[in-house]
Amino acid sequence: MSDFATQARSTTAALRALFPETPLQRNDHLSARYGAEIWLKREDLSPVRSYKLRGAFNAMRKVRALNPGQGAFVCASAGNHAQGVAFACRHFGVQGTIFMPVTTPQQKIDKTRVFGGDQVTIVLTGDYFDQTLAAAQAFCTEKGAHFLSPFDDPDVIEGQASVAVEMLEQLGRAPDLVILPVGGGGLSSGVTGYLREVSPATDYRFVE
Repeated sequence: MSDFATQARSTTAALRALFPETPLQRNDHLSARYGAEIWLKREDLSPVRSYKLRGAFNAMRKVRALNPGQGAFVCASAGNHAQGVAFACRHFGVQGTIFMPVTTPQQKIDKTRVFGGDQVTIVLTGDYFDQTLAAAQAFCTEKGAHFLSPFDDPDVIEGQASVAVEMLEQLGRAPDLVILPVGGGGLSSGVTGYLREVSPATDYRFVE
């Protein structure tokens, strides 16, 4: 087994300190409609209602394992990644600065505050995400904080691979086809990276 697959399994075990595995549920309506066994991985039932916590948690724990003194983390996000980072900051007891565009819906801002509590400071800046990202990266350079990318980070990808580890264990066999959202590519890279080793016959469809 490759180092990536081994680490994905290790990450999955470590995540149990935060939340139990999310359900894999058979959807009877879709299964009947398409004449196939269709299962849904319910990441909406994670503490932050998305898979983003997995990657944020794994990246943060890896950084702290290498540098226990690193107590400041930063991200730029309009929602789900921000909430995952905030939750992880509270779990590890570190300070997080969350940069969000000024157009971010108030509900997402409020949720991020709830998940992070006193461990998190939210900075609203930039009309466009590129401006928000630039501000976050400049802040990291100035303060010596660690930037947590929502997808462009091997440890984040490794964390998202835990979705595949759980799914395979829950299903009990190799899936014929896995349908994945694309976005930045963190989830799709993690899931395919793991399954291509342990379930090479599985096919994929990517949705954007």
